[in-house]
Amino acid sequence: METLTIKELQSASEIIKAFPVMKQLRTHLNEDTFLELVLEAKVKDRYKIFALIDEGEIVAVTGFKPMITLYYGKFVWVCDLVTDTNKRSKGYGEKLLTYVHEWAKKNNYESVALSSGLHRADAHRFYENKMDYDKVSYVFKANLK
Repeated sequence: METLTIKELQSASEIIKAFPVMKQLRTHLNEDTFLELVLEAKVKDRYKIFALIDEGEIVAVTGFKPMITLYYGKFVWVCDLVTDTNKRSKGYGEKLLTYVHEWAKKNNYESVALSSGLHRADAHRFYENKMDYDKVSYVFKANLK
């Protein structure tokens, strides 16, 4: 029997339940800042946050937003994708990212893109080997504060 479900998190109480898993990726955030940013991004940036739930427990989380740029056209940008450290190598990340692909196709987006930290070699292998992503660019960032 399939115990996995994917659920879009809408309310503040649903979103906050994803924080312990998201914190493993976004270690700089505290619970209040996480909730504030997600709620603002949902309104201003069409950010969506989904949880993969196994037997009632959130085991993986993704946040993404539909976008349009001249480079990619209509695409979905995966802002966040994380599987609970204690639950890795069970196919949760693949299932959740595949769900993002399906969501994108259903909503007429042409591709899915993401960035991954330079030090995340395991994630890079996952994206390239398991999920068939191409490495197409470097991402640069300038801090303004």
